[in-house]
Amino acid sequence: MERSGRPIQEIRYQPEGSYPYDLEVFRVSELRRRTSPEGMRRTYGYTFYMLILVTEGRCIQLLDFEPCPGQAGSLVLVRPGQAHNFGEREDWDGWILLVRPEFLRPASSHESLRSEFNIERLPACLQVDADGLERAITTIEWMREDAARHDSRGLGPARRNPDRSAEWVEDVQAHLRHAFCALVSWLVLAFGHKYLEEPHKRPALKRFHLFKDLVEQHVAEWKSISIYAAEMGCTERSLTRAVLDAEGISAKEFVLRRLGLEAKRLLIHTDWPVGVIADKLGFKEATHFSKFFRRLAGCTPLQFRSDNGYG
Repeated sequence: MERSGRPIQEIRYQPEGSYPYDLEVFRVSELRRRTSPEGMRRTYGYTFYMLILVTEGRCIQLLDFEPCPGQAGSLVLVRPGQAHNFGEREDWDGWILLVRPEFLRPASSHESLRSEFNIERLPACLQVDADGLERAITTIEWMREDAARHDSRGLGPARRNPDRSAEWVEDVQAHLRHAFCALVSWLVLAFGHKYLEEPHKRPALKRFHLFKDLVEQHVAEWKSISIYAAEMGCTERSLTRAVLDAEGISAKEFVLRRLGLEAKRLLIHTDWPVGVIADKLGFKEATHFSKFFRRLAGCTPLQFRSDNGYG
């Protein structure tokens, strides 16, 4: 991983040395050894997926500024663009898998992923039982061992033939891709059932997911629920009902919370003045933005930035 300079705090996928694959596997303890204590406690944004499986100890990670308590068997999926913090505690360990988004797409027409695979079906936080933890650890350890085959001992005769070397890397990459997809699919099937929708709620949930996608794209431009409803071809009432069923809050509150999350991300990941952030998020006045943020977060934008170590 490569950390860009402050204040952006965005981590890009860049493994050390000549590591050639789009999936990297290592321990939390290994990351601590090559990162300062201050660095481990900071909040970062990512351009890739990060899967964290706690194997021992207890922790409280932060995902988009919300606490994710963890113990052995806890799994956290950090998606590109999300804010993540490993938390204050150091008496825990686990496995980390870094995955470039491109890794989840077939590399050629000869290779295909099952259409049923979708990493977005994996909840952000879930808990696996003891047997599931053992199976997940074994699978991850196998993936790490296979990923180590880029060195001279793994390539063997292939290293002396550039064409064969490239083919070897492509083969291992494809193998790792299928292993990772199998791991995620199994986690969804075995432990994600409590997060899956009931059949009679599926139409409303489809509406909610469409709404959620639109909010992701237009939250800074569209503040009115009527705009979303018109774009989706439904009534405001049916949209609000769908969001209530899925999230337990109104559609308006969902938009406001997502707007607040975007504000927090910009406060942490940029050094932009509050007025610039307000304008970026569609507020006509910085004072209006500050009032909105205080209502949502309980503090001013500058206090939030300072409390998170970026003042």
